[in-house]
Parts: sequence; C-alpha cells; structure tokens
Amino acid sequence: MEVKTEHPYIVRESGICGGRPTIKGTRIAVELVARLYGQGCSSEDIVATYPQMRRAAIYDAISYYLDHEDEIEVKESLEDLKQRYNFELGPKGLIKFRTEPCS
Repeated sequence: MEVKTEHPYIVRESGICGGRPTIKGTRIAVELVARLYGQGCSSEDIVATYPQMRRAAIYDAISYYLDHEDEIEVKESLEDLKQRYNFELGPKGLIKFRTEPCS
C-alpha cells in the first residue's frame, strides 16, 4: 500500500525498502539520492545512473531528506540488526544466520 507524503515525488510502501521513503514509481530510496548528492554527484549524474528518475524527483528527494534528516539517519544498534535479520556473530566477527523454520 502506497502512502503519500507532503512531497509529491516521495512515497512509502510497506513492501519496498522496508517502508522507508522512496521516489514514487521506483525502488530508489531517498537516503540513496541524498547520499549521492552529498558526495558531490550532480542531478545530471544521478539521472545518468538512474534514467527512470526526473531531476525534479531528485531535488524533491533531497528536500524530503533535509525535512526528515533525523528520522532517516536513525542508527540501529547491533542488537536490533541481529534480531531483525536473525543472525549472530560467530568467531572472528563472521555473521551466522540462524536457520529457523518459517512459521
């Protein structure tokens, strides 16, 4: 189910990117666009890489990111990640996924 935001190009969908904000009609996360832009990529560079996006959507994603930076930049603890993705750290820090049957 698509949930619209106050930004015309930005939506949230429960089955896409874990419900995090994305560019409407794509699976491209707002966070990705903002990070690329922050690393010095121009809107033209981003469109060259993701031609399905319009420049207006890129600038809307950046605007959304700036309006919601605290929400997007929430860091998860290692314990949260272990629980979410059902893994544990083995010897030497190797990730071992638990193989529990699906319910």
